[in-house]
Amino acid sequence: MTSVPLTFEVKRRWRDGIHSGSVPADPAPVSVHDSPAAPASAPAPAARRRVVVLAGPSGSGKSRLARRLTERHGWPVVRLDDFYRDGDDPRLPVLEMGIVDWDHPDSWHADRAVAALTELVTHGRVRVPQYDISASRATGHATVHAGPDEVILAEGIFAAEIVPALAAQGLLLEAFCVRHNRWLTFWRRLLRDLSERRKPPLVLWRRGLLLCRQEPGVVARQESLGARACSPARAERVLAGHAVGS
Repeated sequence: MTSVPLTFEVKRRWRDGIHSGSVPADPAPVSVHDSPAAPASAPAPAARRRVVVLAGPSGSGKSRLARRLTERHGWPVVRLDDFYRDGDDPRLPVLEMGIVDWDHPDSWHADRAVAALTELVTHGRVRVPQYDISASRATGHATVHAGPDEVILAEGIFAAEIVPALAAQGLLLEAFCVRHNRWLTFWRRLLRDLSERRKPPLVLWRRGLLLCRQEPGVVARQESLGARACSPARAERVLAGHAVGS
C-alpha cells in the first residue's frame, strides 16, 4: 500500500474540521520529529494570583500598609503572625532571661504559612488560624478568598523567611522589607504593644530595646532573603503599578 505523505494528511485533517481555530491557506508541513503541537489558536493564559510579601522589623508599619492597600485596591491579606506556635509548644526558642523569644523565626510555622499561600494562589480560598497574642495561642480560624487575578498580601514579622520558597514556586510578585528610623519604630511598637496589652509592660520595654539594637541586622537578613528595604510610602507607590486597570 502506498503511504500518504504527512503533509497531505495534515491538510486533510484541517479540511475535515478535526483541528479547531482559523484555517490557514496553506498549512506548513509537519516534521515527524516535532513534539505534539498545541492548537494553532491556543487560548490566552488565564490571569493568575501572585503574592506580595510585606516584611520588616516589628512595629515598622507592615499592618498599616496592608490595610491601606486593601482599602485602595481590595486585595486580600494573609496575616502571617497568625502562624505563631502556641505558647506551650516545646519547640519554642527561649532567651537567656528565661522568656520565649517570639522574635526568632523558630517561634513560627513557616511551612504552614507557605502551604496556606500556595492553597490560596491555587484555589482562591484558604482556611487560616487566628492567633491571640495575649493568650499566646490560636483561638479560631478564618477563611481568606482571592479573585482569579488578585494580588495577595502576606504580611508579618517573619514574612521574609518564606520569600525564597515563594519565588521558587513562581508565586512571588514583590517582596518588601518595610522600615523607618529604628527609634521611631521603637516608640511606635511600644505604644502599640502597650495599648493592645500584648505582654507585661516590663517585658515589652526590654524586648523593645533588644529589637532596636538588633534592627540593622534584621533588615540586612531580610534583604539577603530577597526583600527590598524601603519606606511604606515607597512600597505603596511601587505596588500601585500592579493594580488592575492601572
